[in-house]
Amino acid sequence: MSSSRRSRTRRAGSSLSSSSPRSISEDQISELLSKLQALLPESQTRNGAHRGSAARVLQDTCSYIRSLHQEVDNLSETLAELLSSADVTSDQAAIIRSLLM
Repeated sequence: MSSSRRSRTRRAGSSLSSSSPRSISEDQISELLSKLQALLPESQTRNGAHRGSAARVLQDTCSYIRSLHQEVDNLSETLAELLSSADVTSDQAAIIRSLLM
């Protein structure tokens, strides 16, 4: 790691502690992890576990976000194809656009 990168890392870390008058407690972290896990669909949590490690919850959350991004990309492509097809009238395209707004 370069010295300039290390100094930026140190400064970033020190600014976090100095800008925050208090740190987050273990209980608050647990509560936030529980709330985050509750946002995940059951199929995304491994083996339907209600409580997982922080690392597992974060991994599952990242996987879920990646899958949502992929779904958005797929739906965007499908919509672009639909709107550009000759089968869609201007009235139908207007309806689709209004639903997206």
